Amino acid sequence: MISSDGPARGTTSVDHRAAIAVETARFVAAVENADATTPVPSCPDWTLQDLVRHTGSVQRWFSVLLHTRVQEPPRTRDVDLRLPERWEGYADWLAESATVAAEAFAATDPELSMWAWGVDQHARFWARRMLYETLLHRVDAEVALGIRPAIDPALAADGIDEFLVNLPFATPFAPGVARLRAPDRTIRFQATDTEAGGDWLVRLRPDGFGLDPAGTANGPADATVRGTAADLLLLVYGRLRRDAESIAHEGDEGLLDLWFGNSAF
Repeated sequence: MISSDGPARGTTSVDHRAAIAVETARFVAAVENADATTPVPSCPDWTLQDLVRHTGSVQRWFSVLLHTRVQEPPRTRDVDLRLPERWEGYADWLAESATVAAEAFAATDPELSMWAWGVDQHARFWARRMLYETLLHRVDAEVALGIRPAIDPALAADGIDEFLVNLPFATPFAPGVARLRAPDRTIRFQATDTEAGGDWLVRLRPDGFGLDPAGTANGPADATVRGTAADLLLLVYGRLRRDAESIAHEGDEGLLDLWFGNSAF
């Protein structure tokens, strides 16, 4: 069985709803005068147009889930996207997608009980998930366009936490996650630029894995990975390689091979 070691870890100071608007605006600014056919190296076989369409579609689909207060896994992802016929309208369309999301947030109590594919079965799950979908794809777009991306450390730390607490539930679309098991082995992810919330201990067990509760990640781990919160966020999402100069790691390399070979989604 693959499980999380308990509920979502504490509260976060990040305003996910507001951050979505900021990240979308940065995404729009990057792509509004760009070539639609620009390849996106971090999303193989995608062009910039594919990336923008995907991100706006996710925002609009999540908004439908919020409006309908979905209580079980949806049977379809069909959404009226109102996608422009020409690339020239895509930047404005992406900006409008964030407005659609903001309207859904305004109409939905974040504490409302809802179905979610991850650990947090409340409406707030979808805002947090939408934020990191948007942020990562904003970074994808900037890298594709030769722009050096910047990520706020507090936002990056929250994004790492969001990734790790939800990963045990990702097997329906990331089957490799089912292989993340071992006889009580631990991996520590340690951010070097955040004083609070910058230390995560993942415990692999024979029946699955989970993130140890915040504040209990003391003592040595079987493997440790260190970097700034931004670099760790890009690392866990497969946007940065483990052998990058900005990443330090030590301990059981076979355990790290197991993790990074099966944790992508």
